[in-house]
This record gives sequence, C-alpha cells and structure tokens, in this order.
Amino acid sequence: MNNVKRFAPTAARILQGLVFFVFGLNGFLQFLPQPPAPEAAASFAGALAATGYMFPLIKGTEVVAGALLLSNRYVPLALALLAPIIVNIVAFHTFLAPGNPLAWFILAIELYLAFAYRAAFRPMLAARVDASAGAEQSKLRPVESAA
Repeated sequence: MNNVKRFAPTAARILQGLVFFVFGLNGFLQFLPQPPAPEAAASFAGALAATGYMFPLIKGTEVVAGALLLSNRYVPLALALLAPIIVNIVAFHTFLAPGNPLAWFILAIELYLAFAYRAAFRPMLAARVDASAGAEQSKLRPVESAA
C-alpha cells in the first residue's frame, strides 16, 4: 500500500502529461482519427477554429503543459494552466458531445494532482496576502565569501 501512495502521484502526472501532450500535438498534426461530432459540438469546434487564434492557443497550451508534466518541471504551473481547459473539456463532453468518459477521467486526475501538490497552491488560495511580503521573501541574498 505504501508503494502505491509513493508512486501514484508520479503515475498520475505522467498519464496526464501524455494525454495533453499527445492530444495537443494532434490538434496541430491530426494523426489521430476523429469520430464524427454531434452538430452542436462541431459548430463549437468550428467557431474556435474560425477565430484563427483560439484553437492554436488551447492546443499549444496543452502541448506545453503536457511537456511540463512529463518533464516534472513546474508541475503546479502546468496544473494551473490546464485547469480551465479541463473545465471546458468536461463542459463540452457534458453538454455538446456526451458519452466520453475520458473527460471525467482527466478531471479526476487533475483533482488528484492538485491535492497531491496542495502545498504549492496553498499560498495562491490565501484569502488575504500582503503584496510586499512576497517581494521581501524573493529578494536574493548575497553569498558571503569564505575568504
């Protein structure tokens, strides 16, 4: 049981990273076949594509965040970037194209990872923060020479 607790965050991070890296790349390269979408879903996707920037922005964010998760770098940032995308994925598959359990699966992984990395999010969720306190903590201190 202890091994599961130890490796579960890593496994979840890699799985989430793979999902977003692969599906984000697919948005640019179209290497995975897409099943026909319901009319409302197709209209929504068409509207995103018609803007000329929104679809590439979303897919580019997915690729970058997926790569961050896979590389184990800036994981809390990657999770924060993916959160609004995942909310939209769940809403899309709830209201426009129901029947895809992957949407709920990635939501569950996101929530699990947010819990696993909760210490990184704690300062962001503080009700009141003094702006100058953060500036004081981030100042670099000079290194004293050993001479």
